[in-house]
Amino acid sequence: MSDHKMTPDQLRSRWWFDNPDHPGTTALCIERYMNYGLTLDELKSGKPIIGIAQSGSDLTPCNRHHVELVKRVKDGIRAAGGVPFEFPLHPIHENVRRPTAALDRNLAYLGLVEVLHGYPLDGVVLTTGCDKTTPACLMAAATVNIPAIVLSGGPMLNGWRGSERVGSGTIIWELRKRLAAGDIGYAEFLDRATDSAPSIGHCNTMGTASTMNSMAEALGMSLPGSAMIPAPYKERAMVAYQTGERIVDMVWEDLRPLDILTREAFENAIVVCSALGGSSNAPIHVNAIARHAGIELDNDDWQRLGHQIPLLANVMPAGIYLSEEFHRAGGVPAVLSELLKAKRLHGDVMTANGRTLAANVGDCETRDDDVIRRYDNPLVEHAGFINLKGNLFDSALMKTSVIADDFRRRFLSRPEDPGAFEGRVVVFDGSEDYHARIDDPALAIDENTILVMRGAGPVGHPGGAEVVNMQPPEALIRQGVESLPCLGDGRQSGTSGSPSILNASPEAAVGGGLALLESGDRVRIDLARGEASLLIDDAELASRREALASRGGYIYPPHQTPWQEIQRGMVEQLDRGMTLAPATKYRDVARRSPPRDNH
Repeated sequence: MSDHKMTPDQLRSRWWFDNPDHPGTTALCIERYMNYGLTLDELKSGKPIIGIAQSGSDLTPCNRHHVELVKRVKDGIRAAGGVPFEFPLHPIHENVRRPTAALDRNLAYLGLVEVLHGYPLDGVVLTTGCDKTTPACLMAAATVNIPAIVLSGGPMLNGWRGSERVGSGTIIWELRKRLAAGDIGYAEFLDRATDSAPSIGHCNTMGTASTMNSMAEALGMSLPGSAMIPAPYKERAMVAYQTGERIVDMVWEDLRPLDILTREAFENAIVVCSALGGSSNAPIHVNAIARHAGIELDNDDWQRLGHQIPLLANVMPAGIYLSEEFHRAGGVPAVLSELLKAKRLHGDVMTANGRTLAANVGDCETRDDDVIRRYDNPLVEHAGFINLKGNLFDSALMKTSVIADDFRRRFLSRPEDPGAFEGRVVVFDGSEDYHARIDDPALAIDENTILVMRGAGPVGHPGGAEVVNMQPPEALIRQGVESLPCLGDGRQSGTSGSPSILNASPEAAVGGGLALLESGDRVRIDLARGEASLLIDDAELASRREALASRGGYIYPPHQTPWQEIQRGMVEQLDRGMTLAPATKYRDVARRSPPRDNH
């Protein structure tokens, strides 16, 4: 206790549960919490009150095992002298939520901010898993800034069909092509898709879920080595107990999110994401967390810091293995160790266990250098993102670790113009339009066509739909052409291996250049120069913009719910993290603006 900064009388919860200056309010708070068996000693004897943000529910299968896992968290909290209070987080399930789970990230963030700010909590365990639970929790932790720690639920076990690894999400994108080509039928499609989900847990590939929980560890907000322990492993329950113990000490040490979420920590996260072959959704979410922590991070930072980083994690969709092998090979600590030895990380940043990153991973090594490659023997030399700009948008990202040899040969290997390609575009306005028309022969889509998806951004969809990774028409797939360049103002699944150009900002719905595109236009993409350009003259571009304005701008579907209207009215673009514009100015509110009395 000698290094503790907090004393029992300084606990935030004492304001509710032991406040002699306001005995009436104290009595109101105490009496109702005792009606299910809590004792007066637990509430007013100076024990830290620890919240557990429960993200598991029947609506969120990737996180559902947290319902059981938090029992070990509570055991750890009690063993360390704290009192656990479990409460629900707004459900977020990526695969099922319509129109998109991206709507729920900001909604869950808002709800969690209100709970952490307005209730008698001294610290919180943030249970995460499915894609957007992690950024929602970390955004709220940065805003309120009470001691907080992340507990991932962990990925599923490997999926198998015979001796073939079957990766969640990734197999579905592949099977869609086989279905379109006529190689398999609908029943086999569904049957084989379920092979990828053999157990509790989130995606067993390096999709957005695994990426964002790895980002939480890279940022220092979870215990070392905890991000990628498979959900059914005994170590997952063990680390749940240790996380419960640790949050109590974090309260006494007064170690808060903004002590950990520094500029250097976010720079580390960018580097780690590139080495992992992380999801194209990571820049959106990491930029959002950074903005809530008071740090301006942009997509230029992702290219500047991450593009030159080699791919070390040989995990689908960029590699061939799955989460079980990655964990057994050393997981995130082994990747951090390789990057630290290569002097690519800030080793002196603080982490949730009270030690620096360098101290945590100093003796970690990869235990299988095919699954986690050595820095000087990577899968891909430059594995990060390229930030493209031009007259179509101010920023759009291309994930380079998933550029397949066939795609590189067909589009990026012209001797007279290396790293660049041009093509005629076919434009779709939302996923419904794409599905209705992609196989229309009148579109004349061939092996050189660029498919464009617009109306899929934070405002247009709303929420930013995962629809940019469009597959070619069935006729082309049957001819062996299984991928075309795709470009859009929406997102794509982190489990997809498509090297799409996506997250284009500003989106068509707010006047971005994609709103001016017409099918038949030619577009040039130059990765070496970081440019994406519509090949028409400035006068024609101005004329189109004037015509668009005269039509009232780009037309998108009407609001379907109150929250859709509220979010559309204040959401920022994907390059800005898709945050709510008024929200990012609130920071450290637990200390700066303690909640007012209610009696």
